[in-house]
Amino acid sequence: MASDLTFRTAGPTDIPALLALVESAYRGEASRVGWTTEADLLEGRRTDSDALTAVLARENSLVLLAEQAGELVACCQLEHRGEVAYFGLFSVRPEQQGSGLGRAVLARAEQLAREEWGAAELEMTVIEQRTDLIAWYERRGFSRTGEFSPFPYGDERFGVPLRPDLRFERLAKSL
Repeated sequence: MASDLTFRTAGPTDIPALLALVESAYRGEASRVGWTTEADLLEGRRTDSDALTAVLARENSLVLLAEQAGELVACCQLEHRGEVAYFGLFSVRPEQQGSGLGRAVLARAEQLAREEWGAAELEMTVIEQRTDLIAWYERRGFSRTGEFSPFPYGDERFGVPLRPDLRFERLAKSL
């Protein structure tokens, strides 16, 4: 249940658990337990230890961890970009998706961006073909901007695409 969540900022010692959570939520058979999988769009890894280390070391960036009874159950990245905060790396344990955890993590991320950073907007990019996920974000107040960026084909750090038409759409929400 989302009401018994505790939040904290990730540090370097959290990287192994963070990596396992992110990979389980996005890729492979384990991700199919939840509804937010990318397994039909991409194979391979979603991220790696080096990328997570870089996110944690980046100025104005943090990874917010959500824990229940001391166990990592969800996370997201926030990056302070002036009036805008970027929201990414959003992961919820597949078997707990649909339980309200995602809503609680998003609400905490919005609060942090607004109250601690003074951000007026939260933005993210989502693979355009993930229509169910985009609809979820729209129900939480995000708008589709119609702004697109290409998928990094050929860079397996982001996965191996299973179709040739992937691209990212920017979603935004006023805080």
